Amino acid sequence: MDKKIRVAVLYGGKSGEHEVSLHSAASVIQAMDPEMFEVFPVWIDKHGQWQSGKEALPELTDKLKPEQLERLSKQLPADTTKAGVSPQEKTSLPMFSWRDIDVVFPVLHGTFGEDGTIQGLLEIADIPYVGAGVLASAVGMDKVMTKKIFANEGLPQGDFVQVLRSRLEHSLSEVITELEERFVYPMFIKPANLGSSVGISKAKDSVSLEAALHLAARYDRKLIVEEFIDAQEVEVAVLGNDEPEASLPGEIISSNEYYDYKAKYIDGKAVMKLPAELPEETLEEISELALRAYKAIDASGLSRVDFFVTNKDQRILINEINTMPGFTPYSMYANLWKHSGVSYPELIKKLIDLAIKRYTEKKKTSTEFEVE
Repeated sequence: MDKKIRVAVLYGGKSGEHEVSLHSAASVIQAMDPEMFEVFPVWIDKHGQWQSGKEALPELTDKLKPEQLERLSKQLPADTTKAGVSPQEKTSLPMFSWRDIDVVFPVLHGTFGEDGTIQGLLEIADIPYVGAGVLASAVGMDKVMTKKIFANEGLPQGDFVQVLRSRLEHSLSEVITELEERFVYPMFIKPANLGSSVGISKAKDSVSLEAALHLAARYDRKLIVEEFIDAQEVEVAVLGNDEPEASLPGEIISSNEYYDYKAKYIDGKAVMKLPAELPEETLEEISELALRAYKAIDASGLSRVDFFVTNKDQRILINEINTMPGFTPYSMYANLWKHSGVSYPELIKKLIDLAIKRYTEKKKTSTEFEVE
């Protein structure tokens, strides 16, 4: 029998999406074939401190199946790190015996995980990892930069404006006036660098707008304000490296006024229509736009691309791209591929294969230069 692939699954992190990451990681771990993969859990707490092995399991105790938890406990060594010591206090990455890891699956959402920072660390450590590289991760995390690139690529999207937290601190009334002149109520206010609907609000008047700006500013120095679009919310899962494939588009019907954190991860009442109830030509166009968006930011591995299809005239507008979408039982990414004929365990295997292929491709690039 061939040697098992040893996968370090990273989860948690210094992010407002810490809890979502734990649920995603548990789902990913449970989907891995124990005959093919050996899982090595690595937990990053909310302060950025790392723990691995058995010490990383308590965070997943209530999320993993008992038999999975028991299997992991038996195969794992005790934590090889010094408890409470962060990676910043080390000059390299010896604490997890990285030389024994074949590939890393960074199931980290939001800042310090999905934004290119952990990807840069793994690039320096010369370790294959699942998902987008440094550039695509950073761009995909920053909603303002993403929209600027989409605009440059001619991808249709709604109106938006950037607001810096420093302006709120000194010119709040001026900012509110500018926004009211540009948009009509309601409008959406979001942290530019966060996902899972954390810190997002739908402002319906000047009072709720002020509160929404302050809420979003808790999570980022850069905010994005977007026009309200009366539309169906449609999502597409993309898989691949240089030649990506798109799933059938699916539609989300939220259990709340909009698709917020509670609808995504808590009540489980959001309805998924797979595929979306749209004309065939519209579905095809959405899938093509998803691939264009994926390539525009030079993504790899996986992404979920979100769209609006306006109720009034059926215009297709791109909303955003997520380079490490959620993998919880309620998440759309895996469900889209399941409906497109790819099971969850098969999807995880494909992602790990893509990570290794991307690493092998990058190794062809020379880092040395000699003057002839």
